[in-house]
Amino acid sequence: MKRIMIIGASGVFGSRLATLLNHEPNIMLVLAARSKPKLQQLLDRLDARHSFAIIDRDQISSEDLQNIDLVIDAAGPFHKGHDMVIQASISAGCDYIDLADGREFIANISQYDDAAQEAGVAVISGASSIPALSHAVIDKLCHSWRAIDDIYVGIFPGNRAPRGLSVVQSILSYAGRPVRVFKNGHWQHLTGWAGLHRRNIPFAGKRWASICDTPEQDLLVEAYKPAGSAEFYAGMELSILHLGLYILSLPVRWGWLNTLQPASKALLWMSRQFLPFGSDIGAMDVEIKGHNASGQSRTSRWVLRADANHGPNVPIFAAAILARRLAKGIVLPKGARPCHGLIKLEEFEADFAQFGIKTVMQENAAPQRSALLERIVLRFPIASRFLSV
Repeated sequence: MKRIMIIGASGVFGSRLATLLNHEPNIMLVLAARSKPKLQQLLDRLDARHSFAIIDRDQISSEDLQNIDLVIDAAGPFHKGHDMVIQASISAGCDYIDLADGREFIANISQYDDAAQEAGVAVISGASSIPALSHAVIDKLCHSWRAIDDIYVGIFPGNRAPRGLSVVQSILSYAGRPVRVFKNGHWQHLTGWAGLHRRNIPFAGKRWASICDTPEQDLLVEAYKPAGSAEFYAGMELSILHLGLYILSLPVRWGWLNTLQPASKALLWMSRQFLPFGSDIGAMDVEIKGHNASGQSRTSRWVLRADANHGPNVPIFAAAILARRLAKGIVLPKGARPCHGLIKLEEFEADFAQFGIKTVMQENAAPQRSALLERIVLRFPIASRFLSV
């Protein structure tokens, strides 16, 4: 029986991860957070063999992790790393996984490699939709390709999906601020939550998309070495929320404000007033362009659609897959690394099926229409015959 501690177990992602692992054989969960009432409510819904512990992540020590085989940090804010959990895990001799999306934090995770190797433990960062799932998708799409030109990754939650303060804080940390993006063959600084465009997503419809600051940009360039671009976007389903945040970010862009983060709670409350609108359909979109083994130009695309508010489950699947491996006696790779190349796309399929999540893969997908062509075709449908769109 493997004892697995989930830090942030009462949060949006931690509670879903606990529920997903609840009936797994050979796993005994220890639910950890600062609030006992919330932990007790969650524990009451799980099997009797599980337990909870009151732990403040900012004050955690190796003593809190005695007899723990794996600790999964599922607490926000996700744009910041928490070194104390890693240090406590290494000192206690237990494996560590997180759902972090902090760019600098994940980029520097290798600083713990020597200590993790010496302690004989795994330190795996970013076991979430990015980079774990996104890279598994790209590995599948471009298998045996000769070269990659452009990579596009986008995440588009449905408006009715549950949202927490940590996610809002993460978005506001870069909205209006410079974001380092690899585009047109070189690194450049663009504005966070700018780059506005409409993305036409098969089976999910059109969604607004904006530039995000994530470790994905760095990891995509490092892993796949695209010649042209490696871009990550996200979008809110409702125009009033997506475009509203863009407008609110302008004072940051102009230098009038340093950040919108102090308004996190107010903006979270405001966004929740729109929960009755929109849909519960979330989507993930990955598209790559390049040349296959024969040197032929290719465009491949993979799209995920999650109905019934199952989209927030997607970020927990990678951590669950690794936890199940450990429970089966499979040793996690020792040392510290981002969650790249550790999980194949096929390993996600069982969890996709459990939650009714659909995926589709397209070869030589049609290129996206430009915004101008979109407007022309919408106004004059017959124009599509002459514009080849």
